[in-house]
Amino acid sequence: MANHLTPDEMANAIGMRTDRLVRYCVEQSIPIYHGRVDKTLVITSLLATGHRFPDDTDAEEMLAA
Repeated sequence: MANHLTPDEMANAIGMRTDRLVRYCVEQSIPIYHGRVDKTLVITSLLATGHRFPDDTDAEEMLAA
């Protein structure tokens, strides 16, 4: 999986609505550059804030990919 994803791709991968993901990125100062977001920054930030991912999403595996 690529490291920089569109907000739609990232939201689908982590089980979040796109508008919530974009809002989260703005609130956490995670840049959306040329329509792409860094999955490592998003997942690390979400894990640090205690976000729980759906059971079928393995965030640690996504970071390793």
